[in-house]
Amino acid sequence: MTRRTRGSSRCLILTAALLLHGAAALAQQPVQGRSEAERIAAEAPAIGSEAGAGDDPQTSVAQPVFSARRSAEVTTSIQDLLGPAGDPGGFRAFLRRRGITFGLIYFAEALHTARGGLRRGTATLGLVDLDIDVDLGRLAGWTGASLHTTLYQIHGRGASRSYVGNLLTVSDIEALSASRLNEIWFEQSLFDGRLAVRIGQLATDTEYMVSQTGILFANGTFGWPAILATDVTGGGPVYPLAAPGVRVKVEPNANLSLQAGVYDGDPGGPDRFGREPDPQRRNRTGTRFPLSDPAFVIAEASYAYNIEPGARGQPGTVTLGGWYHFGRFNALAVDAQGRSLAEPASPGIGRRLRGDSGVYGLIDQTIYREPDDPNDGASVFLRASGSPGDRNLIDLYVDGGIAYRGLLPGRSDDTVGLAVGVARLSPAARRLDAAAAALGDLPRPRRSVEAVIEATYQVVLGPGLALQPTIQYVVKPGGGIANPRDPDGVRVRNATVFGLRATIRY
Repeated sequence: MTRRTRGSSRCLILTAALLLHGAAALAQQPVQGRSEAERIAAEAPAIGSEAGAGDDPQTSVAQPVFSARRSAEVTTSIQDLLGPAGDPGGFRAFLRRRGITFGLIYFAEALHTARGGLRRGTATLGLVDLDIDVDLGRLAGWTGASLHTTLYQIHGRGASRSYVGNLLTVSDIEALSASRLNEIWFEQSLFDGRLAVRIGQLATDTEYMVSQTGILFANGTFGWPAILATDVTGGGPVYPLAAPGVRVKVEPNANLSLQAGVYDGDPGGPDRFGREPDPQRRNRTGTRFPLSDPAFVIAEASYAYNIEPGARGQPGTVTLGGWYHFGRFNALAVDAQGRSLAEPASPGIGRRLRGDSGVYGLIDQTIYREPDDPNDGASVFLRASGSPGDRNLIDLYVDGGIAYRGLLPGRSDDTVGLAVGVARLSPAARRLDAAAAALGDLPRPRRSVEAVIEATYQVVLGPGLALQPTIQYVVKPGGGIANPRDPDGVRVRNATVFGLRATIRY
């Protein structure tokens, strides 16, 4: 273990210790005579509120209190625990009165690959997330106008890159260490909020293909799914890289929302000299603002049902969407002459193909609400997506899961969940593997699918404080690739990864 890794591990352990100390202090505080019934009565209804992840009405009763997803609506703050010390000099209140608000979240995480993968070991990650919002109506009298900025400081290293070697990234905060700008945009809302136009540097994972239940899970694929992260150029305009773009959202009524956006097609910017394939390295600070790449377009329609008070059925959301990239892409298996790329006579460059695309759908459904506490209960989600198999590594993806908020007595804010994600490698990739194996001197594995199973429990220790242990089992990392550390090219073994995340929000 390197000196940097040891330092990051100590930082995570210290953070967890502080959180546990705060929880112990909270447990010792008097409840001031407030009964459980009084607490429930004082809670505002969650279902149908504007607090749903992805800026849509909340339909998942199991939407967690905390999430590292940029699409989540997290309002709880450690400031509530600190009393007057939480806002020294009243600076935060001063800014809020003028329409300026900010939120600061720190995520500290350790992920231990206990078996399988590329090798055993522990990766530690830290993320500082600063969000600043300006209500221009309150600040300058500009009705319906707002500004937003997101800044990141990322440190540590990721488990998928260093230890597991998989496609379904085991942490949704995994990224190269950097201090970077993510989003910075202006939005104008019109017609009593029914139409909103946003322009600037934007991220698509804050609004598209968002499951309110799925934001509980730590694996990155349950946010921006692996099929889009792998197939879209540069992973798409998502964490940690946004891209210049324009988004239009229309909400004809409380149930229906329609949105579409056009973005620069490579958030890392063009690789002008062909020397750096990693978009995070090409755009290290998020300030490159590429504008010359072929466009990436995405659109979706979302319908929330049974969100009205007294509705007879359980609430849910159904979403359909699709995307198109106007660039050119290489075929995975054949060259311009139709020969297999594995043949010695082939130049090893795939046939150039015009454009790329995909479609997706998801259902988020509450299946049970506790009779005595309607803000607690169970929800499920199911998502599926497909893309052309001749130019994309993943052509089919499915995930789903279940979560329950408030399962244990006296733990109304805790959420427990189980989820599964499966990515199928495209027929073209499998044909290339078969041809390479037939023409090669040594046996080599043939890729097929990669899957992950995650179980997690989010413990809310108090306002702005949480711990979240996770267990993930990765089946066929990389779809079943050969382990580069094994001289015989044996397939990478299934991996078991244990994780612990600590969260502090101010």
